[in-house]
Amino acid sequence: MPPTTSSTKREVPYWLLVAILCAAVVFWSLVADEGYQTIFFALSRGITTTLYVTLVAFTLSVVLATVVVLGRISSSRILREIATFYIEIVRGVPMLVLLFYIAFVGAPWFVDAFNQVCAPLIEWGLFGKMTVRGFDFTWRAIIALTISYSAFIAEIFRAGIQAVDRGQVEAAKALGLSRWRTFRLVVAPQAFKLILPPMGNELIAMIKDSALVSVLGVQDITQLGKVYSASTFKFFETYNVVAFLYLVMTISLTLVVRWFEKRLGRSFERNVHDTK
Repeated sequence: MPPTTSSTKREVPYWLLVAILCAAVVFWSLVADEGYQTIFFALSRGITTTLYVTLVAFTLSVVLATVVVLGRISSSRILREIATFYIEIVRGVPMLVLLFYIAFVGAPWFVDAFNQVCAPLIEWGLFGKMTVRGFDFTWRAIIALTISYSAFIAEIFRAGIQAVDRGQVEAAKALGLSRWRTFRLVVAPQAFKLILPPMGNELIAMIKDSALVSVLGVQDITQLGKVYSASTFKFFETYNVVAFLYLVMTISLTLVVRWFEKRLGRSFERNVHDTK
């Protein structure tokens, strides 16, 4: 027999207990071992950069994905084809290749285009001439992550929207609701419940993929760990701390997403019960 709801709620998450035990061991090493303390403080400066790159890129990815998915589900075939082309091409390019392409091909193209378009304003002294070296590598990495993840998030949005029963949309139209109110009141709440778990997974994946920006010299956790271990030859200790920092961020986010899912599920069930 499948477990009842009450017994499921009482299940002990053994994986979490093991993770907490491992974290406690590493934390004790950070507190008791001066070598680990030095490594931690050397790498802690990269936490801000990692979180900044991840949060900004994820926010921009959601915005861009919203635009793409509107084209993907549009009634216009031209918009659908353009959105589908974007999604399929971007999803087919490895993240590292896209990162290099944006950083070393896209950035120079953008600088040249900017200088040509704004040439009159530059001559009048309203803008300074933009240089490739002036294009911050952190923003090149953010743009690459934004483009890459927007394609995946757009497909998540599309799947969530199209999973809503078509009959409910037709019923809303029969009641005289506009297309926008139908989306806001009927489609969006149900789609949000469906897309929350994969969106949480995408954010966790972006935290891990943000380590790739170290190849551009961005001073994130991975880059600082690489520099520190190369100078001290303490590879084992350094990458223990690097892994610990990433695990703390990803597991914490996993727990937050699961808590939010349960709360949203209880709220949804309560609303359904009230309507009955």
